[in-house]
Amino acid sequence: MKTYTAKPAEIEKKWILIDAEGIVLGRLASIIAMRLRGKHKASFTPHMDMGDNVIVINADKVQLTGNKRNKPNYWHTGYPGGIKSRTTGQILEGKFPERVVMQAVKRMLPGGPLSRQQMTNLRVYAGAEHPHEAQQPEVLDLRAMNKKNTRSA
Repeated sequence: MKTYTAKPAEIEKKWILIDAEGIVLGRLASIIAMRLRGKHKASFTPHMDMGDNVIVINADKVQLTGNKRNKPNYWHTGYPGGIKSRTTGQILEGKFPERVVMQAVKRMLPGGPLSRQQMTNLRVYAGAEHPHEAQQPEVLDLRAMNKKNTRSA
């Protein structure tokens, strides 16, 4: 018996639409990472990009549990003494709230060239509008998957 390996011609990619309004960030990121890698498919091959294209809307309305809104996010400018930080709450209320979702998904993928390629299949938008109507994305309802996916305030 041989191990099945998918060939590039056999890979079928779908378009998935996820509404992030009211969804807990970590649960959202883990489901997106699984879809980007293709682990939900029976023909999953670890060294191939066989995941779906994922569109996330309402990224600015994602929920955080506990005290994570006050968690600092650090980055370095590359200059001496150039360490900077912003809290997750400041990023969500700022100019680019979609970066919180992008960073969470990126950190759930394994490092390397393949995961960087898979991240190009992710599109995150802060509002409810997206320019991918022509691809006819399937809606993935995360609220119906598990009641813990949403946080009641």
